[in-house]
Amino acid sequence: MKRNQKILVTAVLGAVSALALNTATAALTPTSIKDSPHNLGAGNVQATGKTPSGNAIANHSANTAEICVFCHTPHGGDNGAAVPIWNRKLGIGGTGATNYTRYAALGTTTFDSQEAPIGSVSIACLSCHDGTQAIDNVMNLPGSGGYNFATGARIGGFTGGDTDGAGKLGDPTKIVQNLTTDLSNDHPVSMQFGGGGVKIGNESPAKMPVDPDFRVPQVMNAPTNSGLLKLWYIESGGNSLNGAGRDREDVILYTRKDVVGDPTLQPTVECGSCHDPHNIRNPTFLRISNSGATTIANNSDNIYPTANGGPSGLCLTCHIK
Repeated sequence: MKRNQKILVTAVLGAVSALALNTATAALTPTSIKDSPHNLGAGNVQATGKTPSGNAIANHSANTAEICVFCHTPHGGDNGAAVPIWNRKLGIGGTGATNYTRYAALGTTTFDSQEAPIGSVSIACLSCHDGTQAIDNVMNLPGSGGYNFATGARIGGFTGGDTDGAGKLGDPTKIVQNLTTDLSNDHPVSMQFGGGGVKIGNESPAKMPVDPDFRVPQVMNAPTNSGLLKLWYIESGGNSLNGAGRDREDVILYTRKDVVGDPTLQPTVECGSCHDPHNIRNPTFLRISNSGATTIANNSDNIYPTANGGPSGLCLTCHIK
């Protein structure tokens, strides 16, 4: 990704920060990131269990007990996208290519948003989840002397029923987390929130979104070195962790300036809008539970109330149905 195309991301650390979780839901089996499918190290307690899709044992490497190294490195990360010190080559196959088949390729008349190139935090997620490169291929190996920005190197010792012989996520017909490079059958990402085309970035929250089938986002200004940056988000309910602004249980809208047809800052939907890679409380790392009261603040219960939490709580945080 060229420097002049670099994407502004709103507080991406909110999506990937290692916040401690201390809630009434602690009785759930996972208690931290180390017990989740995103721990690819030898200490993964799920290594003898099943993957979320019910297939074979969870992926893990016997060669390191480190957890963070599979995604992050303290030095020498790939800054082709504004994600924290990313320890993987970005783009299809690690080549930087971003020519994914997007949702708009379907040509549906109900898709009324402008798009940006696949990027932001989504390109980081796809460095594993598009299935084009080994999920233990990193640029900076654990320990000293294993740095290779050009091609990366395999950590090795990798086993698990979700990978093929090259260590990539396996058969996408059996394993939903292998999205492939065809994203047309997935929830659209790198799209402007709420439809309506250009100029949404200049509108006040009261005029957003253009499409009436979406909830009005909240907006706050965050100080940066270059001035105030607009941060958009969808409040997930009255029980917010942070009543004064955005938190990890809200739907995050990432600020980008490369939406086609509009050079102004735009709120876009990315993988990290719905998924928090460190939130082990909800299935598939959802920010808000779609099945019950398992989130930190039980925010979904405020969207679609039931006795046990909010069915489709995540969907109905944004969509008015």
